[in-house]
Amino acid sequence: MRYAIALLTALGTVYCLVPPIRLAAMRWGFVDRPAPRKIHRTPIPLMGGVAIFLGCVAAFYAFIGWTPLTASIVYGGGALMAVGLVDDAYKTKGKEFPVWPRIVVYTIVSSIPVWFGIEIAGVRFGGEGMWMFGGGWSVLATMLWVFALINMMNFIDGVDGLASGIAVISSLTLLAVALLKGQGPSAAAAAVVAGAALGFLAYNFYPAKMFMGDAGATFLGYALAVIAVDGAFKSAAALSLFVPLLAVGVPIMDTAIVFSRRLLSGKGLHRADKLHTHHSLLHWGLNQRQTVSFLYLVGAVFSLLSILLLLTLG
Repeated sequence: MRYAIALLTALGTVYCLVPPIRLAAMRWGFVDRPAPRKIHRTPIPLMGGVAIFLGCVAAFYAFIGWTPLTASIVYGGGALMAVGLVDDAYKTKGKEFPVWPRIVVYTIVSSIPVWFGIEIAGVRFGGEGMWMFGGGWSVLATMLWVFALINMMNFIDGVDGLASGIAVISSLTLLAVALLKGQGPSAAAAAVVAGAALGFLAYNFYPAKMFMGDAGATFLGYALAVIAVDGAFKSAAALSLFVPLLAVGVPIMDTAIVFSRRLLSGKGLHRADKLHTHHSLLHWGLNQRQTVSFLYLVGAVFSLLSILLLLTLG
């Protein structure tokens, strides 16, 4: 019941925050303008990420308190909000924000969980023994995971409702995993993120009334990554490492496909294009609702596999 209340609190907070923030974005001209690479044909208000972030922070304080997990997500999420809003501000002018400042910030933010003792410490290979990562390797593994998921969630935010819906599915999966492993704080955090993403999805599903922008997508990716490290990755057995990977299977799958296609075509890995899975589905004739629904189904399959694997491993 506690986790359901946390989810509903975050949902209600974000749902109530979106209209005034959307109105402010419209008044300030803070909108994502149409471009050849983009699907929408009219300006759509950005700043949805602000509502998601504020809703999560409020619910974290209410249901988790000020813990290392909360601090990691608040500090890291705040930094991502700042650079994300700058990036989104460029979009309002039809420009692209340079990639290198973002990479520097994402790298720094990826180290924040380690500051608070949230890191991938090692792997168990059966029995009671555990192979512990050396100090630097633990930090590197954690940073790579967090950095990757920040970007992966941002990559899939190209169709109305896709990133927010996948965030709901992934966070609910991490909630189930945390409950099965008896990890209360991680479960509460996952419930909060699920509620916040679901509250925003009400405005973001096709036809979207508001976008979360880079600020929102990177924050959701970061929050999911930190929760996974705090919960599913903690003292993981070798095979159970696949549990959190499957929980966020859609962003990982999409990134793997896109990077492979970019390498084969000789393009830079960071170059924006229309090689993403959702672009391909649209090109094959699916509309936005069908595309998103199909990828939701893929995400749900990954999530079920994640939970089945955990149950099988005991």
